[in-house]
Amino acid sequence: MIRAFSKAIGQLSDPRIRSVIGKSVLSAALIFALLFIGIGWTIANTAFFEIGWVETTVDVLGGLATFVLALILFPGIVSALISVLLEDVADAVEQRHYPSIGPPISLSWGQIATTSLRLILLTVALNLLALPFYLIPGVNLVAYYTVNGYLLGREFFEIVALRRLDQDSATALYKKHKTVIWLTGATTAFLFTIPVVNIIAPVIGAAAMVHIFHKFRVP
Repeated sequence: MIRAFSKAIGQLSDPRIRSVIGKSVLSAALIFALLFIGIGWTIANTAFFEIGWVETTVDVLGGLATFVLALILFPGIVSALISVLLEDVADAVEQRHYPSIGPPISLSWGQIATTSLRLILLTVALNLLALPFYLIPGVNLVAYYTVNGYLLGREFFEIVALRRLDQDSATALYKKHKTVIWLTGATTAFLFTIPVVNIIAPVIGAAAMVHIFHKFRVP
């Protein structure tokens, strides 16, 4: 896995990857701004967080709670919404490191949209369920990396795998190597916590997942 991320980072200078990074930066900034505004409005105008002491805590913290919640939801949502760009990353990685494997299966907009929407819904649902744990020092880090490692690992693996395998084969490969896939997602989630690096984290994570996939791919 370390080798996969090393190769991913080493290819950031590739013109095709740089093009995706530029679009990713703009998308990430817009998505975070929309998340911040949307969550702030929700906290101010609804009782969505009516879970006893959790709601009271969120209301008291106000702007800080808005910022923290935006950070929590950011990795999964930004990765889902720019998943169409991640296929370009996979193309660039495969052309450089796996030139003999032939052209991939072209994913339809419907497939990409379905995968992205599912991840967005899962991101919101799982992170809200984990919210009480995020408020406990020490436990919050374990909860954050566990939840987002699963979300990001599953999302990136599906984007990469479905370009080469049918759904049943991709699911079987995922189940066989889900621990490594989760660790890849958790590492990507960690990159999302590093300022500046977080805006290119989806690109690095997707590129690393291409290498992970080809390492475990069934011939």
